[in-house]
Order: sequence, then structure tokens, then C-alpha cells
Amino acid sequence: MKLREVLAANLKRLRLAANLSQEELAHRADIDRTYVSSLERGRYSASVDMIESLAAALETEPSILLVRFPGPGDA
Repeated sequence: MKLREVLAANLKRLRLAANLSQEELAHRADIDRTYVSSLERGRYSASVDMIESLAAALETEPSILLVRFPGPGDA
């Protein structure tokens, strides 16, 4: 899995766990909702500054957004 896909999956997982809509996360991170959507779909890559802003909006550490969690079938 590419790092962009890891970020996309973690961003969506953490947003849903925080019970936030894309719009609310975008508001908290001071970005456009369509950008959040594009990040979650892996269409855009995020800068280090953006990862920091998203993590702050999700009240987590930036590194958590980039952790490769094992998925089904991973050893």
C-alpha cells in the first residue's frame, strides 16, 4: 500500500471514529471539504503542514496518520 493510500485510510478511519463529517473536519482544519474528500480517496497527497493541521483537528499525533496498520491478509 502506498503512503498516500495509508493516509487516506487513516484519515477516514480517524474522522469516522471522532464522529466528524468531512465538512466539520475541513472546518476544524481550515480547508475545503472537497480537499478532505480528495485526500480520503487518495487523489491528492498532503504536505507535512497539512498532515499537522489534520492531526490537530482530529486531536491526534501527525504520525498516526501515516502508520501502516495491517489489513486482512497481511502477515
